[in-house]
This record gives sequence, structure tokens and C-alpha cells, in this order.
Amino acid sequence: MIIGLTGANASGKGEAASYLKSKSFEYYSLSDILREEAKSRGIESSRENLIRLGNELREKNGPSVLADFVVKKIKDGNNYIIDSIRNPFEIEVLRKFRNFTLVGVDASVEIRFKRVVSRKRPGDPETLKEFIEKEKMENIPSPANQQLGTCLKMADTIIINDSTVEDFHKKISAVIKNNA
Repeated sequence: MIIGLTGANASGKGEAASYLKSKSFEYYSLSDILREEAKSRGIESSRENLIRLGNELREKNGPSVLADFVVKKIKDGNNYIIDSIRNPFEIEVLRKFRNFTLVGVDASVEIRFKRVVSRKRPGDPETLKEFIEKEKMENIPSPANQQLGTCLKMADTIIINDSTVEDFHKKISAVIKNNA
């Protein structure tokens, strides 16, 4: 089984991935590929820099470049979680696997903003207005850009992460059971 995760900033993708890793899913993150590339270039791994770098790599190497890299690591018979899917072309590449399920993780903008404020990552927005503006920049309809809204619409299942962590885990378990 291959589960892909997509969703907006602070929706709970990281928590979903952690839970699936605890269930023996092998983990790959498209954002980790960007972090490694940023490190090799001596670029700070801020959210803005990673977005710019991802857009640059998609422009230069094709819009599915990050998924193309991960596909080479997937072997039949294993369970995988692929985190940080942010472009429809990445989804198209991953859908070639018969056992791929795209899970969208979502929560209200207010809940997600509270999560961003509480995790205190460098470069995160400090106001709800700034948070919303940054999200607009992540949804520019161009093949080389992130398109989180489009990816969420392409999800096979959407999990609303607006309650407890335990409730969220139950929802993820249901997705595993329904796709086994």
C-alpha cells in the first residue's frame, strides 16, 4: 500500500506521517528532497526558500521531478507513506502504482493558524492575514508551482483534522483498513 499525503500548511500531514511510520510504513517526504538540495546549495531551509527551490526544480526538470525521485525507491510488497505532495503532476506519477491512495488532510484556516503559532518555526506568519496571503502564493495555477488546493481536490479521501490526535489516528486507521 502506498499512501500519499497532501494538504495545506499545519493541516496535520506530519502527524499523519508519524502515525503511519509507527505502523511500519516506509517514509519519504518530497520536502526532504528539497531540504537536501537546499543544504547542498548552502540555502537556508525556510518555507519560502523551499517553495522557491521546488518551483525552480519543477521548472527546470519537469513538474513531477520530486515524485520521480521517490518512485525509484519504491519496491513491490512494502507499505509506503509519501508526504508533502504539492503538485498535480506528482500525483499523476504516483497514481501509476495500482495500490496508491492520495489522502488529503485538512482543517479550518483558524485551527491551522493556531498550530503554526504554537510550533513557532522560523519564518512562519505572525498574523492570520499573513497566513492566508502566504497560502494564496502556494496555489498559483502553473505546472511548475505548488498547487495545494488542486491537489486536495484530487484526493481519494479527505480527513478533517479538527479534533484530538486520537480521533485523527482513528481516521487514518480507517483509511488503511479501507484500502488494504
